[in-house]
Order: sequence, then C-alpha cells, then structure tokens
Amino acid sequence: MSVPAYESLQDNEATAQRMMGALLRGVSTREYAEVLPEMAETAGVSRSSISRQAIEGSLEQLRELRERRWEEPELLVLYIDGQRFGSHHVISAVGVDRAGTKHVLGIEVGATENAAAVKQLFTHLRDQGLPTNRKYLFVIDGAKALRAAIEEVFGSEQAVQRCRNHKMRNVLDELPKEQQPQALNLMRAAWRLSDAEEGMKRLEQLARFLEHEHASAARSLREGMAEMFTVQRLQLPPSLFKCLGTTNVIESPQSGVQKRTHNVTRWRTGEMVERWVASAWLLTEKHFRKVVGHRDLWALAVVLGRERKPNASSEKVA
Repeated sequence: MSVPAYESLQDNEATAQRMMGALLRGVSTREYAEVLPEMAETAGVSRSSISRQAIEGSLEQLRELRERRWEEPELLVLYIDGQRFGSHHVISAVGVDRAGTKHVLGIEVGATENAAAVKQLFTHLRDQGLPTNRKYLFVIDGAKALRAAIEEVFGSEQAVQRCRNHKMRNVLDELPKEQQPQALNLMRAAWRLSDAEEGMKRLEQLARFLEHEHASAARSLREGMAEMFTVQRLQLPPSLFKCLGTTNVIESPQSGVQKRTHNVTRWRTGEMVERWVASAWLLTEKHFRKVVGHRDLWALAVVLGRERKPNASSEKVA
C-alpha cells in the first residue's frame, strides 16, 4: 500500500528543497546529519541521498538566481557590497526599482577589491538583461576596483554614492576613543546638510583639525569626499538621504544571510559558498520591504533621465 507522505519524501526534488530549507532555517549540520537522515531512512531514503539532495536543492536555488532576467524591472539604484564566509569573500548586488521594491540581482565569489570578480558580477548582470546604457545610482563601499568596474561596464557618466557608514567606521578606527564621539557628530551634521559644497567644507574643516595629531584619520576622511555628497549634488529630497546615502539597504539583509548560514563551520570551496549564499539570499528576499522614502524615488527617476518631472497642472488634475 502506498503512503503519500513516504512517497512525497522519496521525491528527489521535493526532498532537496525541504532539506535545504531546513538547514537555512536553523537546523544545525549536526542535527541534520544525525536526525534527518534517520527519519528519511524509515521512508526508504538513504543517508547519502539526503546529503546529495540538499546539494541539489542549493544548486537549483543558485541556478534560479543566475537565470533571473532584468529587462523588465525599472531599476534605479544598485547596491554593491561584500561579505566574508570563512576564508571566502562574496560580492552581492541588490537593486531597487522606481516603486521602492528591492531585488536580489546576483552574487559573485570574490572581494570588492578584486577587479576581475567585480567585473564578472557586472558582466553576468548584463548577460541577464540589465541595460548598461541607462543611468543608475550606484551605492558602494568605496573600493577602487569596484569604482573602476562601474566605469568599464556601465560608462563614466554613472552617479556613485560612497557609503557614509563605511567612511565613518574607517575614520573612527584611526582615532582614539575619546575623540570618536565628536568626530562622529561633526560628520553626521555635514551629511545632513542639503548643500553639497557646504557639507564638504565642514568635513574639510574637520580634516584640518585632525591632521595635526591624526593624519591617517584626516587622509581617510578626505579620500573620496565628493562622492559622499552625491545625493545632495543630484538635488534629491532629504527623505531619500537615509536609504541612498549608505549601503544599509544591502547590509541589513546580509545579516539575514549570515544568520541563515552561521551553522556552517567549514566552508570547503567557493562553489559551496555560492550555493549556500544564493539559497540564503532567496529566502531572505521573501521578507524584503520597500525602502524608506520610496514615494520620492520619482525624483531620482527624473535625475537619471527615466521620466519627466510632474508639472503643477497634472498634479492638480490628479
């Protein structure tokens, strides 16, 4: 007599997805190895096939991510950031469309300082249909290789916003603890200004103050200063400064990816890292919310040449 539950468990594709989902939701690798295979064996599924099916499930998730198409979504912002898994680095890309919806675009094994890896990520996105002849706002951590790859693949006219949180951490790391609160407050005050030139003037004053005793902190503050004020230079509404001024939009879900993979104690190969990270990203994406200030993204669309600014008469009719 056939038992539907047993038949379902013996289904390779269904079991693969269940096994990978269980691992990503917190079942430790030890519990997975000791408990799930024993349960599976009662349904006629071997221990080795469970492990194999989990791998197949993660490969399917990686394939799904790589085969996504990006011709249709009207993406305005591309966030790029790196993450470490053991001795391996992974670059991730998240896009935001004009409605404020976030999309996981792709991943690539390598660091943001790795020019070849960054270029390969962008090349894959282009092959998946992402138009490279449009203007975007790139929000990045400031790696030179990343900046160079943007110009090579998308052109030199792209708007780039340097992450202020990365800059803040870099500067504070060069200062003694007693001076960190004051420097932090001055940087934040400068970034809140709506005028880019005035903000840069304030940071330059801070750099002059620091360079006498903390030259490395002053150098860090000055490096890439202009691109820390791109959102002001584009004359975007202050409501967008929070989501466009930092890489928080991608860093926050990265913590979800880290949480869903923390039970892995040994990352053997880059291929293993890709499989797990792709699966974790797709699961994390299910909990995405729209970015803060998304109702004002029309202003960015206008700046990027995607649409005209609404006029007063049309607003009245609406």
